[in-house]
Amino acid sequence: MHTSYCLRLICAALCGAILLSASGCANHLPQRSEHEERAERKLLDHQLQIDAGPSSVLELPQRRIRVHEQKSYEVTTFAVTRRYDRYTPYQPWRELYEVPLGAVAVVAGVGANLLNVVMLGSLPDTATRDWISYGMAGLNPFMNVESNGRAEQNLASIEEVQRDRRVEYVNLPWIERPVTISALDQQFELLTDRGGVLRLNLLDSPFSEYDLARLNSLQLSVEDSQGDSRARDEVRLTVSHNLRGKLREAHNLIYDDLENGDVAQWVHRVKRLSDLGLEEEASELEQSLIELTRNDPELQDSFLKALLKDAGRLVADPAN
Repeated sequence: MHTSYCLRLICAALCGAILLSASGCANHLPQRSEHEERAERKLLDHQLQIDAGPSSVLELPQRRIRVHEQKSYEVTTFAVTRRYDRYTPYQPWRELYEVPLGAVAVVAGVGANLLNVVMLGSLPDTATRDWISYGMAGLNPFMNVESNGRAEQNLASIEEVQRDRRVEYVNLPWIERPVTISALDQQFELLTDRGGVLRLNLLDSPFSEYDLARLNSLQLSVEDSQGDSRARDEVRLTVSHNLRGKLREAHNLIYDDLENGDVAQWVHRVKRLSDLGLEEEASELEQSLIELTRNDPELQDSFLKALLKDAGRLVADPAN
């Protein structure tokens, strides 16, 4: 009999807890707002531009070619406001301590209001109004008191207001990107450097591996696709007849074995490149030979003196 009574009591308690849980109300808190700025960028125009210099005819084997990427965007900025409904979720077991605390808060609130009358309304609202509000929520068995620590939130609304619309122009170097070169019935792909510059050198690979006497022209092209946008530019450079006659001899002067040569041969190579009008190549070969003789100061000194005497070239002291 006693066991049956206990079971009925437990079942009643469980049903009561379930009923309270089902019927409990969330305690709504003040709405919270978030503000941010959002920008939309729409590509209007996309272009590539090859700057191959003032002349389309190559008279020298080296040329620095700049590639630029130009874009224009329509930029629209919006002020975005997100509003969230906040509430304290109902948990029935919290009523075990909220009810007695609520009773104390109500008594304290009533006392504070009576004292406030005597003090001519000088007490703050936290002692008069807030204590009573807290106490009433605590006494309500179907509602927990407000708790920012347990608060949950749901997105209530999003509001977007357009703030600005403008056109933005961007001009950037074509950094470390490929440039396709068509020449000698072949296609080559070279990369620009970190400044968007292609250092074209007809005496260097891959051109030096072919018959340079047949090198009449070069077709340079760049291309880029971004979604539905496609940008392309191309430039044609003609190799002058005068330059074609120099390329093979210049290549041999620069790349033939240097270590087995003597000072007179080295000076002849540098001087001959200068006589061909290839001063940049002559200076580069000169510096390579100075570097080659760095560990032999006597040989290096002989080379520098021969340069001055036989080629009329004065080189700065390499030790400085």
